[in-house]
Amino acid sequence: MEIWNPLIKLKGDIEDILETNMESYQEDHLDRFNHSGWLNKTWRSDRFRRAHIDVVDAREVKKLWMMHVCIFPKVNSGAPVYGFDIICGQNKITGAFHDFSPIDANDPALKFFSDVADTLSWKKERELPDWAKAIFSGKMIAVGNITTEEEVKKLCSTVLSNTKWYIENMGIKDDMNSVELHNRYAYYQRQNPHTPRTMKALGLNEDDVDFFVNNCLFPKI
Repeated sequence: MEIWNPLIKLKGDIEDILETNMESYQEDHLDRFNHSGWLNKTWRSDRFRRAHIDVVDAREVKKLWMMHVCIFPKVNSGAPVYGFDIICGQNKITGAFHDFSPIDANDPALKFFSDVADTLSWKKERELPDWAKAIFSGKMIAVGNITTEEEVKKLCSTVLSNTKWYIENMGIKDDMNSVELHNRYAYYQRQNPHTPRTMKALGLNEDDVDFFVNNCLFPKI
């Protein structure tokens, strides 16, 4: 089974959801990171301050494909941050991570995500490092070594249905100031050493990657 095809379809499906529900816009500096093999797109709306898709397509030169999706709700809603990251080769997903990361610990979306996660089981779950435990939910989906069609389909269908639910239901409330918590989430994400290491291993320029991770991937408000 060639794993890339269903994941590229998932990328298109998520893009369609964002295009339908938000307005695309071009952030400062991101033009620099749109070229052959590297895609960055951003969206926003009255309920979501920033949605970002980042794809590194190194299938021809490295036999690898990577996607990062992050959606921040508006800062006064208290809704969780949506995240999905994946890296895969032609026949194996090395790592996949998906979460609704808490901003307001009492937001009902966290129970929705927890209930979904509780219905799933994986052959190889991934242990989270300390920086990740500081911000991700206790039910984060973190799996590796996915090689079967069954698990690929389960991952794609879960992420797609959760994306639809998130866009339909989040960012509606208007009852708290979450700027510091959004910045806290971004700070800990920037501590992830695997992101720049992986992007450089995929053949991207080292200086570009360092600037991108520190200024564009999780920018401070």
